Amino acid sequence: MAYRMEEIARALGGEVLGDGALEIDSVAEPAEAGPRDLAIAMKPEFAEGLAKGRARAALLWEGADWTEHDLDAAILVARPRMGLAAVTRLLDPGAGYGSGIHPMACIEEGAELGEGVSVGPFAVIARGAKIGAGSVIGPQVHVGWEAQIGAGALLHAGVKIGPRARIGARFTAHQGAVIGGDGFSFVTPEAGAVEEARGTLGGESHAKAQAWERIHSLGAVEVGDDVEIGCNACIDAGTVRATRIGDGCKIDNLCQIGHNVTVGRDCLMASGVGVAGSTRIGNNVVLAGRVGVSDNIFIGDGVVAGGASIILTNVPAGRVVMGYPAVKMDTHVETYKALRRLPRLLKQVSELQKAVFKPGQND
Repeated sequence: MAYRMEEIARALGGEVLGDGALEIDSVAEPAEAGPRDLAIAMKPEFAEGLAKGRARAALLWEGADWTEHDLDAAILVARPRMGLAAVTRLLDPGAGYGSGIHPMACIEEGAELGEGVSVGPFAVIARGAKIGAGSVIGPQVHVGWEAQIGAGALLHAGVKIGPRARIGARFTAHQGAVIGGDGFSFVTPEAGAVEEARGTLGGESHAKAQAWERIHSLGAVEVGDDVEIGCNACIDAGTVRATRIGDGCKIDNLCQIGHNVTVGRDCLMASGVGVAGSTRIGNNVVLAGRVGVSDNIFIGDGVVAGGASIILTNVPAGRVVMGYPAVKMDTHVETYKALRRLPRLLKQVSELQKAVFKPGQND
C-alpha cells in the first residue's frame, strides 16, 4: 500500500520537507533504495549511501540539510529509531493470515471466541479456552484447555499456549513460542549431588546414583498486557503459583523463563537469555543476549546486564553489570584490563627472578 510523505510525517508526529504528495511503498537502506522507497538514513554516515541509491525521499536526523542529497522530500526526526518504529508500523503489510475460521481448524466444545477472531488451518482451540475479540490465531497454533487470551492477540504459526494460561490484551507470540509448558523441576528420593554441591561448595560429589522424580507444574502462566514473545521462546508453568510476566515485556527468540519466575513490567530480554526457576526480576530490566540468571535470586528495577553475563547473586536496583560472574560494569572493565596485562607482568616477574637468582646461587 502506498502512502504520501505527508501521511507518513503525520504518523511520525513530524513535518515533511519538500514534496508532501510524493508516494512511498516501502523502506530501504540508502544505497539500495529505489524511487518509491523511503531511505532510512538516520545518521550522517548512513546518508553517505544516498548517492549510491535512487531514493527520492529519506528519513533523516534532526538538523540534517536534506537539500544536500538530491531528494524531493524528507522527514527529520529528533529520535530516529522512534521514527523508524512509527514508519515500520505504518508500512508493515502484516503476516497475511486469512479472516474467519478456517474449515480445517478445530474449535472444541466449550471454547469461546470473541467478535472478529480468525483461526488458521490446523489450529486447535481446546475446550474452555477463551480468545478475546479481534485476535488472530495462525495456522497450527494450539491453545490449551481453559486458557484465556485477551483482545487483539496475534499468535503466529506453531505457537503453543498451555492449559489454564492467563494472557492479557494485545499479546504477540512469534513462530514456535511455547507459553505454559511444564517446568523443569525434578528431585531424588534422598539428598543428591545438587544438594551436596550447594551445601558444601566443594569440588567433589559423593552422592549415590538415584532416579529423578518429576515435580508437576500446577501453577500455569500469567502474562500481562502488550507483551511480545519471540520465536521458539519458552515460558514454563509454575509449580504451585503461576510464572508471571508483567505488562509491556519484550522477550526475544530462544529465551527460556523457568518455573515460578516473576518478571516486572517493561522488561526486555534479548536472544538466548535464560532465567532459572523462582527468580524475581523487577521493572524495566534489560538483559542482553545470552545472559544467564541463576535461580532463587532477585534483580532490582532498572538493572542492565551486558551480553553473555552470568548473574549468580542478587543485583540491586539501577546497577549495570557484566561478566562471569556478573559484577558492576566498571569493575568488570578494570578486571579485564588487568587480565590483559598479566602476560607482561609475568614476563617482568620472570626477568626479576633471573636477575635475583643467579645460576648456581642458593636460595
